[in-house]
Amino acid sequence: MASGAIFSSLRRRRSPSLEAFLAPVDLSDVALVKTLVSVVNELVSCFSNRVFHFQRKNSRSLIRKVELFQILLEYLSDSSVFLPPTAVLCLKELYLVLYRSKILLDYCVQSSKLWLLLQNHSISGHFHDLNQEISTLLDVFPTKDVQLSMDVREQIELLQKQLRKAKLFIDKKDDALRIRFFSFLDEFESGKIPDSEELKCFFVEKLQIFDARSCRTEIEALEEQIVNHEGDVEPTISVLNGLVAMTRYCRFLLFGFEEDEFRLKKGSQKKIKNRLITKAIAETFVTVPKDFCCPISLDLMCDPVIISTGQTYDKSSISRWVEEGHTTCPKTGQKLGHNRLVPNRALRNLIMQWCIAHGIPLEPPEVMDAMAESFASACPTKAAAEANRATTALLMQQLANGSHAGQTVAAREIRLLAKTGKQNRALIAEAGAIPYLRNLLLSPNHVTQENSVTALLNLSIFDKNKSRIMDEEGCLQSIVDVLRFGHTTEARENAAATLFSLSAVHDYKKRIADKMGAVEALAGLLQEGTPRGKKDAVTALFNLSTHTENCVRMIEAGALTALVGALGNEGVAEEAAGALALIVRQPAGAKAVVKDEGTIAGLMRMMRCGTARGKENAVAALLELCRSGGAAATERVVKAPALAGLLQTLLFTGTKRARRKAASLARVFQRCENASLHYVGLGVGYAFASNSGPTRDTSFAGDVSVPMSISVPVL
Repeated sequence: MASGAIFSSLRRRRSPSLEAFLAPVDLSDVALVKTLVSVVNELVSCFSNRVFHFQRKNSRSLIRKVELFQILLEYLSDSSVFLPPTAVLCLKELYLVLYRSKILLDYCVQSSKLWLLLQNHSISGHFHDLNQEISTLLDVFPTKDVQLSMDVREQIELLQKQLRKAKLFIDKKDDALRIRFFSFLDEFESGKIPDSEELKCFFVEKLQIFDARSCRTEIEALEEQIVNHEGDVEPTISVLNGLVAMTRYCRFLLFGFEEDEFRLKKGSQKKIKNRLITKAIAETFVTVPKDFCCPISLDLMCDPVIISTGQTYDKSSISRWVEEGHTTCPKTGQKLGHNRLVPNRALRNLIMQWCIAHGIPLEPPEVMDAMAESFASACPTKAAAEANRATTALLMQQLANGSHAGQTVAAREIRLLAKTGKQNRALIAEAGAIPYLRNLLLSPNHVTQENSVTALLNLSIFDKNKSRIMDEEGCLQSIVDVLRFGHTTEARENAAATLFSLSAVHDYKKRIADKMGAVEALAGLLQEGTPRGKKDAVTALFNLSTHTENCVRMIEAGALTALVGALGNEGVAEEAAGALALIVRQPAGAKAVVKDEGTIAGLMRMMRCGTARGKENAVAALLELCRSGGAAATERVVKAPALAGLLQTLLFTGTKRARRKAASLARVFQRCENASLHYVGLGVGYAFASNSGPTRDTSFAGDVSVPMSISVPVL
């Protein structure tokens, strides 16, 4: 029901839980009355002088009823009259009515003006429901059995009569505004942009939204409702998307860009602060319980879900994994029996309690990714598309002719708009945003640079935009320069993620690797970056390593050393081993790996302690090393004393592909002089693996198993 969604939505934003307001069943009559007096006094003092932009009459009427209960309760407290059992039950019920009243009044005060307009009917209905509850409560209250003064009794009887006649009240002026709001959306739906003076009259004069900041607040409130949408609330998400797009257009049409400069600077500082908190959490796994972190993203889970194998992941991460066509569990390698995601509410509650205890925000930046996915999941309406097109035109004008502060705001808005689906990514690029964003990459302002590189990252997710970015003169080099010399950690990491996105196209892999400093910077980020930065770097390096002509360049740039070092990092070890398996297929790569003392030891450690995918990639790397490295490399692998037991285990318990690789490696051992002396006991496992796969291992780049769950994020 809509009213239920109102209460649940508000409770998500308020700290007290419903249980904290349940009727105090164990209190004595005197204590119960005193508690109610305290509650009702707080309610009256909190709302009697508040300004209600909408639902004014309903809100004032409810407050007057609460004030009458205040008079009744204060009289009962002062006179200490006897309360029969029926009266006590009514007072306990009154406690819940007051709680519901507080939630509804809070909702009307705190919610955005536009959302109150959209929910005008349902909120009015909820006020009417409360009136009915109060009426029933007063009808049951044993007025004759409680010794009340004449004036108190008369006021109660008067209120009873009024409540019996009360009908649902919907403010006609408020409803006319709601209808007008939808009429603007209809104009966009028909391909017509509403008159700017009429929009100004509606937003400024009627809604009293006077500046860019308050308009942005309205947009964010509508976006929050999309994320928290319960399914039974009107309007639907697709309509809400249209209203958000229209309001965003009005924000720039009516209030321009300059007014937001101070907020931009202040907001960026706050954002960096939040980023540092999240970075500290991600880098201190001793402090953060490991079970609270998603195995894919390594971040604190905000919406943990259980998949068919029993493993728990953050919903946004595992959803991307499945959408990319994977049919196995990222952690165990088991085939998924189904794609249903079961909420892990127990773990969610534990995470919330832990966050509260340690003063950590309950909504990390990744929630914005979930928000973007919520927008994209809704079927885009023509109204939203036309409004976004009109907004993009304003943003392009600002990028072309605006001040630097205005261009920074425009870059940020393009970044946000590009989060919401391929349609927006296409129209932004078609409008000519990429050349302007390329120029802003060189800005000395860290906020400008960060927003422009992230906007390019979000645009690059759309395949056609990859060629637009790569074909734009100087754009690739500018992205690499941000990766190397970016003003902030986030800018450098997002530049790495952009290269990862672009390197998904095979023809671009060598062009990226050949750019001066690109591979070196990725290797440095893999060695010294944050967990998120290391993920971006290792996946970009893996993509580059799939091009055979990049092998020598990656060795010279230090990527090989960085990948070997990453074998000991649980968060990126799988991808590092996968990249090594591709590099050692080239003789130059195998030769370089043999010289590194820690490579074989690192791969063996992964075979012992890694995930199913990690073990699979490690044995593949060792096999490729033997094939491409010649006798010296094979001897180094064969003489590893602990490898026999690890292969034996893998031949029985590994994934199908891992067993096939292990069987091929066992055949290599058989051809080696005296190999049987070292590897007795492999026969049974070898036979088992041989029965589960082809007799001849046919390796190719796609055989290297890397969980590309680190899909390009929208930021």
